[in-house]
Amino acid sequence: MATAKRPAARRKTAAPKPEPVKCPDCHGKGEITEAVRVGARKGRITGDHQTGLCLACWGTGEALTD
Repeated sequence: MATAKRPAARRKTAAPKPEPVKCPDCHGKGEITEAVRVGARKGRITGDHQTGLCLACWGTGEALTD
């Protein structure tokens, strides 16, 4: 006598992970621009800019959640 065939097990698909929230300071880039200051006492701002690591997200571009 033939044995009954069992139905194939169905795989559960994982729910898609939500997209991480972008950092509000650097807008998800991980870098920010800073104005260059010159002069010892007055520290006047020049027209130049330099890029730096975003300190809010440490360069990841994702907002830190607590």
